[in-house]
Amino acid sequence: MSGHSKWATIKHKKAATDAKRGKVFTKIIRELTIATRTGGADPDTNPRLRTAILSAKAENMPNDNIERAIQRGAGTLEGETLDEVTFEGYGPGGVGVLVQVVTSNRNRIVSEVRHLFSKNGGNMAETGAVGWMFERKGDILVPKESADEDKMMNIVLDAGADDLSDDGSHWAVVTPPESMEKVREALIAAGITPSSAEVAWVPKNTVKLTGAQAQQMLRMMEALEDHDDVQKVYANFDIDEKEIQAAVAS
Repeated sequence: MSGHSKWATIKHKKAATDAKRGKVFTKIIRELTIATRTGGADPDTNPRLRTAILSAKAENMPNDNIERAIQRGAGTLEGETLDEVTFEGYGPGGVGVLVQVVTSNRNRIVSEVRHLFSKNGGNMAETGAVGWMFERKGDILVPKESADEDKMMNIVLDAGADDLSDDGSHWAVVTPPESMEKVREALIAAGITPSSAEVAWVPKNTVKLTGAQAQQMLRMMEALEDHDDVQKVYANFDIDEKEIQAAVAS
C-alpha cells in the first residue's frame, strides 16, 4: 500500500493550497448524506457517519453544512437523489483500481469513468475482477515527526492495530475496520494527531511502477479523483515518493 498512501498524503497537502477546496467540500457533503441514508443520522451508532463528520471538521467545514447534509440523508431536507456505485478496472502495468462514486446519473457516470480509464492507459473490468485484490481495513497515516517507531508501536498495537509500517514521511497504521476509531482515539489521547484516518480498501499486494507507467498511473489517479462524482479511488500501485511529488508538482 506504500505508494498509494504516499499519493494520498501528498495530494492532501496539495489540496490545502490549490483551488479545489470547494470540490473537497462537495465530496464530503455527499459522503455525509450517503452515510446517513445507509446507517442513520446518529453518529454514535453509525461509524461511517462519525468518520465523515471527522473528515468534514478536519477540512474546517461549517457545522451548518454538516447538519444540512445529514438532514438530506435522513430525508428531513429535500435534495438530489444519489446512488452509490463502485467500479473496478485496471491501470497501467496491471494495477488494480477501485473507484467509489456517488452520482445522480448512473448511466452518465459509467461512460465517463470508462473514458477516464481508457484515456489513461487502463480499462474497466467486470464486478469482482479487481475487488479480491483489496480488503476492508482501517487506514491511518501519522506524520513521522509526531512520534518514533517504538512509541507508535506501543500505542497502536495495544489499541488493536494489525500492523505499523514506515511509509517514508509517514507511519502507516492498518487496523481491523471495527478498531480504526479506537486506534485513532488512542493516538490522539497520546498527543499524536493523524493526518488521515478512514476505513478504506487496502491492497493485499502492490505492483511496482516506474518511469512512464508510473506517470501514466498518476495521471489516471488525478483524472479520476478530479471527477465531481468520484468519492474515493483505491489502487494497488507502489511508486517512489519522488516520482509522485514530481507528478503532483507538474
